[in-house]
Amino acid sequence: MDLTLSEEHEALRATVEDFARKEVAPVIGELYERGEFPYQLVARMGAMGLFGLPIDEEHGGMGGDYFALCLALEELARVDSSVAITLEAGVSLGAMPLHRFGTADQKRRWLPALAAGEKLGAFGLTEPGGGSDAGATRTTARLDGDEWVINGSKAFITNAGTDITSIVTVTAITGVGEDGRKEISAIIVPAGTPGFRVSQKYSKVGWRASDTRELFFDDCRVPAENLLGERGRGYAQFLSILDEGRVAIAALSVGLAQGCVDESVRYAREREAFGSPIGSYQAIQFKIADMEARAHTARLAYYAAAAKMLRGEPFKKEAAIAKLVASNAAMDNARDATQVFGGYGFMNEYPVGRFYRDAKILEIGEGTSEVQRMLIARHLGL
Repeated sequence: MDLTLSEEHEALRATVEDFARKEVAPVIGELYERGEFPYQLVARMGAMGLFGLPIDEEHGGMGGDYFALCLALEELARVDSSVAITLEAGVSLGAMPLHRFGTADQKRRWLPALAAGEKLGAFGLTEPGGGSDAGATRTTARLDGDEWVINGSKAFITNAGTDITSIVTVTAITGVGEDGRKEISAIIVPAGTPGFRVSQKYSKVGWRASDTRELFFDDCRVPAENLLGERGRGYAQFLSILDEGRVAIAALSVGLAQGCVDESVRYAREREAFGSPIGSYQAIQFKIADMEARAHTARLAYYAAAAKMLRGEPFKKEAAIAKLVASNAAMDNARDATQVFGGYGFMNEYPVGRFYRDAKILEIGEGTSEVQRMLIARHLGL
């Protein structure tokens, strides 16, 4: 078993690392504190081809694989998670449903701009009263002639209200099956459609430079051909997208965990206490060693999940393990890095303060840690 990155993957990783250090790091602190979306950084990532990494060349993408996206996310999150989650959601939740399930016409219409990073897409699944119960959809869509009429709301939707958002794909009840269960379908809603309204941005603890909104639909009408994939398969389609997304979030989590190590090592070499650098004391050495072990272990977990995904093998359990292990590592490392920095770790001017604020959502978003444990247990036959 060889875990060495291919020449292409290593070149991508190094390129994104350089971009994150030289272009993201100098500006993200101020953007984060102002809660300002990083439009210029998004445009630069689009020009680099990052939004099109797993999209085929026919539709404006790079023709690469999903693992390439994960490597890019890890390197971005070593510096900042707001930028990383904007890319992750833009690709895995915005573009990939269209790429996987869209018609030829839908792909021609929307995918090239998404793959180029010129536009952003979002996916509206979670509802205010749903949370982890993603199947508890209340938003409805009924056919009226050749149009869907959508009513309802969605919560915690990333990339939904930026100036460059072009579409939001939403799940909605489109009927009732013969067994009495809800028929849930996915429908594409272009930005600016009458009856579709986005709220003001949430005031968030972390990810402050990313865009997160609540969505409202009041007799919102879209053409019948905006149905994405098969009618009644919207929820199942999204679950498959979510499996991929969990690997991506695991990669992002590893990046944050590794960023905590990077900052702690640097600080431990520079900061002196009692006449010596604090890194010379075993208490600090052991804490940072544990942080590195967590990041390394979590990286192996998402590499393993990605490998099965790329081979076309079932990877749901491995994705859940990777997401669980990596998000825990991110949270633990953020807490320990803050401790290494002491009082300075509580100051927003230092990256670890931002890391600490960003880490917790990784144990919640795209499936809570409890949901991951539930999925793992099911695969064990429990």
